[in-house]
Amino acid sequence: QVQLQESGPGLVKPSQTLSLTCSVSGGSVAAKYYAWGWIRQFPGKGVEWMGAITYDGRTVYSPSLESRTSISRDTSKNQFSLQLTSMTPADTAGYYCVRDLVDSVFGRIYGLDYWGKGTLVTVSS
Repeated sequence: QVQLQESGPGLVKPSQTLSLTCSVSGGSVAAKYYAWGWIRQFPGKGVEWMGAITYDGRTVYSPSLESRTSISRDTSKNQFSLQLTSMTPADTAGYYCVRDLVDSVFGRIYGLDYWGKGTLVTVSS
């Protein structure tokens, strides 16, 4: 059973950078054919996929967030992290770390199967 746990601040000021970490148990962040990513859910709205880092260290980002997003991993700690720069109140959302599924032939992400409980991040001065 794979378990993911987000950690990080619940309150961020405008213009600051959000840093979140996801700790993984029951699975390796280097295991084929998975990627480890982040999604967010806005209050009363849908879910947005933000990006991921694959088992072989490639990063893939949502085009709308690519200029502000960085995802990295620490294989020795079995963790991966999200940094989102230039935060605004519009970034207020629940942030979830997830395990994505990667196609073994083309290397594309095509779904997800595990997610953490999420952490609410509020952007306010």
